Amino acid sequence: MADLQHFGYFFSRGFGPQAWGRSDWDWGHDWTKPDLYQQSVRALEQAGMDLVIAEDAISLGNPSTLDLRIRQAYGGPKHDPLLLAPYLFAATTHIGIAPTVNAGITPPYLAARQFATLAHLSSERLGINVVTDVGSARHAGLPPLPHDQAYDRAEEWITLLRRFWRSWGSDGYVGSRPDWHFADGAELDAFHHEGAYFTADGPLNALPLDSDPIVVSPGGSGRGLGFAGTHSDVQLALAPLSASAVSDYRARVIAAALEAGRTAADLRILFVLKPEITVSAAEADRIVDASRHPSDDDLRTAAIAWSSDSETDLLALDLDAPIPDGTFGDHVSAGTIRGLVGDTPDAALRELLTRKARKGRVSDRAGFVGTADEFADFIEELGADADNDGIIFSGDLHPAQVYRMFGDLVPVLRQRGLLRREYGAGGIRANLFDF
Repeated sequence: MADLQHFGYFFSRGFGPQAWGRSDWDWGHDWTKPDLYQQSVRALEQAGMDLVIAEDAISLGNPSTLDLRIRQAYGGPKHDPLLLAPYLFAATTHIGIAPTVNAGITPPYLAARQFATLAHLSSERLGINVVTDVGSARHAGLPPLPHDQAYDRAEEWITLLRRFWRSWGSDGYVGSRPDWHFADGAELDAFHHEGAYFTADGPLNALPLDSDPIVVSPGGSGRGLGFAGTHSDVQLALAPLSASAVSDYRARVIAAALEAGRTAADLRILFVLKPEITVSAAEADRIVDASRHPSDDDLRTAAIAWSSDSETDLLALDLDAPIPDGTFGDHVSAGTIRGLVGDTPDAALRELLTRKARKGRVSDRAGFVGTADEFADFIEELGADADNDGIIFSGDLHPAQVYRMFGDLVPVLRQRGLLRREYGAGGIRANLFDF
């Protein structure tokens, strides 16, 4: 029997028009109302997912890419996922919810108070997916920062949040009913923080928690991996999903954790994939064969998606030339650029987009099209050969997509002993660290 792994779901379109552009839209769900998401998250809890991570980008992008981002609803509109979280908690009992929060936009005191409140209301099922998006700074009247400085700011931000969360100490709350003594002010940390990016005073006007909300972080750059090793409970990992690549990526994050005085057991490294589950190997072969020679329309669709993700108008570039130096601004993460160009920055844009439009068989480790058993083989292999902690599946938070992805996969994963059958007690932290 294989070892259990951890599984979650990345709500990749954010709190936006779920299923837009697909026939699933005709189910008639209203994406602005909570019912759609509540139905979906209940199914994910039934499926044994540890957590749902809600993507977010507060900006619609720069003026040159506005139309690209909203024409097909790739980059917007989006509502705030933090405000959706209470509806998801109300619909479930065990699964954790981790909305995306921009460390450069949300003031530390306000963030610490909001997150502490939601952690209490959810029995400590709240996590936060911390991003350092610098392209949104102008909406808050803040200057944009270069990539590494944005991580410096995020490190100060999360360190300050943790000081707020702990500002009542272990003895600040008394709760003595006989003399109605609620708390002891002498035990609270009325600190003054004046750092490179933030000035703030404690203590926090919210009750202390048994443990801090978990911190999720993406980012594959050196600074991103360093942030994860130092501060994160979950690293949302993007890498080629071979056993050797997963093992190498894990080693770099764990090395950063060890350098920060932590251990490999202090965090979970979960790799993101979007499976296309088929009913048979023959059907998987048909889908892959059909993708081998993408049309110009297919390439345009890929270009629009990558333009949205990178806030860079790729449609304005020459398809038959490499992407010119300086095309991507400082606001574009190294991971996003690497996701498009890979190890071939001198390849023509047409070649890069063709590569993205093509699909591969999971049985060949060339892509993510395959049967449930083939995916289970792949996940089991990553656990056995790369000591993988688990997988974050990616897609819309829409019932049709959730059931299409997991209907056949969940039974197979459970039969293999890879996926939990029941939850323990203790909220999101227990979900992720109970094995």
